[in-house]
Amino acid sequence: MTTAWITTPLTADLVRGALELEPTERGLLPHRLPARARAQCADPQLHLVESQPSGVRLVFRTRATAIELDTLPTKRVYTGAPPRPDGVYDLLVDGRPAGSTSVTGGDTLTIDMSTGAAERTPGPVGTARFTGLSAEDKAVEIWLPHNETTELVALRTDAPVEPAASAQERPVWLHHGSSISHGSDAARPTGIWPAVAASLGGVELINLGLGGSALLDPFTARALRDTPADMISVKLGINLVNTDLMRLRAFGPAVHGFLDTIREGHPDTPLLVVSPILCPMHEDTPGPTMPDLSALSEGRLAFRAAGDPAERAQGKLTLNAVREELTKIVAKRSPEDPHLHLLDGRELYGQADFAELPLPDGLHPDGAAHRRIGERFAEFAFAFGGPLALRGR
Repeated sequence: MTTAWITTPLTADLVRGALELEPTERGLLPHRLPARARAQCADPQLHLVESQPSGVRLVFRTRATAIELDTLPTKRVYTGAPPRPDGVYDLLVDGRPAGSTSVTGGDTLTIDMSTGAAERTPGPVGTARFTGLSAEDKAVEIWLPHNETTELVALRTDAPVEPAASAQERPVWLHHGSSISHGSDAARPTGIWPAVAASLGGVELINLGLGGSALLDPFTARALRDTPADMISVKLGINLVNTDLMRLRAFGPAVHGFLDTIREGHPDTPLLVVSPILCPMHEDTPGPTMPDLSALSEGRLAFRAAGDPAERAQGKLTLNAVREELTKIVAKRSPEDPHLHLLDGRELYGQADFAELPLPDGLHPDGAAHRRIGERFAEFAFAFGGPLALRGR
């Protein structure tokens, strides 16, 4: 039997979690940083990760029993490393898991981690398909792959589609962090820890977790400042150690400036500063973080700390130094900012967790650890009386 498809234009009222939708030759490219921010930094890493739609989803109501979404993904290949699995599209129906799939084809970005060189090879559009759905009216969410740049090309269904109720019916949680918040090593977009926490907390997620790029950039602070939100969290530190970007002297004032900018747009919004989770390689050893070439020669992707603990005397950052400084900063600001709070990241993932659920590549948590982090964050932050709980919750 031939399906009578209805094609629905892809418009902003169907997309949540993106700060901007860029028209392309084929469709729409979700961005998690606005064009003005992207124009202020030429770093290819930033441009890659902000275009990966972590936390971005299509949301609509329909009676459709079959859904097709055409996309143009960008697959990453790391020279010498094992192939990466295709990105996952998660389907939720009325808030419950209802299937997942992947899209073949797409462009390929081949990256040499030893040199940073990258080469793009064009590929074809692919299709994510979901069939066998109930014919009842329902709320549908399609969570895009958190780790694949994804151009949206076409949406087809076998029944009409209409935008879902406004996202403002649920409180909006705006989060910023590193690759851990972005979702590195999580298996699926609804399994990244911010998505887990948002589901448990009953909040609407906007995820500005930017792999390798939580660097206290002023343009990121302005994006946070200008994005409407009911609650905000910023998870800071690990990328500053990874990149060996700044010394302790610069770190403190940069954090103050970052928080000052957020407060320009959100003077009274609950704001939670989260220090780094445990990462043994960098607890007391500075960066930079480098690929472990011996692991690559064995077909494994892993990282190592390339700094020297003795360099702490010159102000090079470690995770323990970052946590100590963030504690001082929040304590200093709190008397004049009663809605500012601090969470030690080791409460989310600490030494006992590392013993049970070690970091597979030495840097990023796996899917089970992501769930644990999300559950603990929700319990701490969103529960009654928590720092991100709305008044009256």
